[in-house]
Amino acid sequence: MQPEVKVIEETNKTLYAKINSCGLTGINTYKIDIEVDISNGLPNFIIVGLPDTAINESKERVRSAIKASRIDFPSKKIVVNLAPGDTKKTGPTYDLPIAIGILITLGLVNPEYIKDLLILGELGLSGIIRPINGTLSFAQYAKKSNITSLIIPWENASEASLISGINIFPAKSLKEAISTINNIKTISPLEAKLTSTQITSNKNILDFKEAKGQRLAKRALEIAASGNHHTLLIGPPGSGKTMLAERVPSILPPLTQNEKVEVTQIYSISKKIKDLNSLISTRPFRSPHHTISTAGLVGGGSSPIPGEISLAHKGILFLDELTEFQRNVLNSLRQSMESNEITISRSQKSINYPCDFTLIAACNPCPCGFFGDSLKKCQCNIEQIKRYIGKLSGPLLDRFDLQVNSKSLHENELLSSLIEESSRDIAKRVIKARKIQIDRYKDHSNFYNSKLPPTHIKKYCFLNKEGKILMAHAIKSLGLSGRSYTGVLKVARTIADLYESENIEETHLLEALQFRINLNIENV
Repeated sequence: MQPEVKVIEETNKTLYAKINSCGLTGINTYKIDIEVDISNGLPNFIIVGLPDTAINESKERVRSAIKASRIDFPSKKIVVNLAPGDTKKTGPTYDLPIAIGILITLGLVNPEYIKDLLILGELGLSGIIRPINGTLSFAQYAKKSNITSLIIPWENASEASLISGINIFPAKSLKEAISTINNIKTISPLEAKLTSTQITSNKNILDFKEAKGQRLAKRALEIAASGNHHTLLIGPPGSGKTMLAERVPSILPPLTQNEKVEVTQIYSISKKIKDLNSLISTRPFRSPHHTISTAGLVGGGSSPIPGEISLAHKGILFLDELTEFQRNVLNSLRQSMESNEITISRSQKSINYPCDFTLIAACNPCPCGFFGDSLKKCQCNIEQIKRYIGKLSGPLLDRFDLQVNSKSLHENELLSSLIEESSRDIAKRVIKARKIQIDRYKDHSNFYNSKLPPTHIKKYCFLNKEGKILMAHAIKSLGLSGRSYTGVLKVARTIADLYESENIEETHLLEALQFRINLNIENV
């Protein structure tokens, strides 16, 4: 049975109301005050404050929802202001607070309880409250703003309850929201139990022990997982590049609680969570098709939404058939490969999305795929090969710390009964190496070797005399750029961590250098 709507005493009636709400830019929030003014005059309903079409349409949703709740809609001039007025507002999130503001002026909602409430929700014509996106970000805003309680759609309640210290009061309808606010001092907030959503279906199924051979490629991916290094696998068709890449999530450590919140925020905003009461608990593995656009990969649109690099936050972005991607799409990756954030600029505002991902890419060495292969002869001429590999710009290749030549498997490898090392065993070494890095960089914003800034290279990647001689020879013989050189040092630092060595030894440098030698394009 729907709760009855009782009129507040006449002395509490007002022709003005202000409701706490907030908006989203990326996964970040900003304060929005929803002001409602009702005055005598020709009946009209106006919304100002740079609303988009969805907000302008809320006038009809609010009007119908109030009537459906058996409340007379006022035949007066209603002006709703979304402050600040110089910021574009988007989405139907403000239906419920607008309706509550109007009902305050009618004396149906007690204004005394509004100042400590954050109200959000989309209304249906029947008065039901529909779920919204970005609830986790809204709950975080409430906590930072010292707002004690949150009135939100019922379906979003468990997601919001992830943020401790906020009283969550879910509502299924406008009538229920009115009753909740008027009786908020006497009712108890929701105690929700979150479920876990696994966004990678392969984590518990795929295992490295199923992949035969390819010891060098497996070692490279272990190093990549340990230090968050971008990795490029190059080899003929059927050599197992995709198979290996799909198994990288199985050797990554579990998400921390803060990481779960960050990833869930992104997926909530992107409408990628089917169960709104769930918390993402596994590291993302994203594998977009090579026909993807720049906006699809890095994010964009008229109202910018996260791209694949943000959906891969704290996980793996796998680009198969790398040379088939459009060149401008690949080049758009270059900046985000070195930072943890992508900025999408539009005429009225710029939006930042997090994108701390590890890029695993795979491609063939030539159009037919068999250049340099020992089992099958290549059918391409040298110009075709150079043109094919030339699709990958030098600056992009420089950003791959690990470059691995994946060879075709011989019959003895395919028929071997040797039991390969399992993901569980590899993951133990990866987790131990990551723990070393977290402890080492605890006083810095960076946690992994791949993100070491130039100012910290000398301190944490110190080379002894023999190491400097070896690197001097490598720079000259391999033609390493400054970025390539620091990339080798970062990989050597990760290898040293895998061996639990405090210093980078010559053997660590030699192993790191072999991942440059194998993808020297002139010698593929």
